Amino acid sequence: MILVFKHFFRKNYVGLSLWPFIILREASYKQDEILLHHERIHLKQQQELLLVGFYLWYILEWLFRSLWYLDSYRAYQNISFEREAYANEDNLSYIKTRRAYSFLKYLFRK
Repeated sequence: MILVFKHFFRKNYVGLSLWPFIILREASYKQDEILLHHERIHLKQQQELLLVGFYLWYILEWLFRSLWYLDSYRAYQNISFEREAYANEDNLSYIKTRRAYSFLKYLFRK
């Protein structure tokens, strides 16, 4: 289910996946296939880590990378979940062929 909340986001962020919802900043983003696919990849990640595991891992990895890079936005960009989603967001058939825990391949990549 896709929801629109204009005041939920700050700066560069336009979409967010919170199981089972995709939340967007603008209604026009409902037409953005790549953005929606990116968020659907996150829904798959959340599903395989049973939600709580995903959110816990996401926060811990972001904290670690924030300390590593001393830059919270760069830390966000380098979270393994985000790396997987960004690397495959334009491959609209990716979810059909994606193996479970594929984000692990992006954990230690630069």
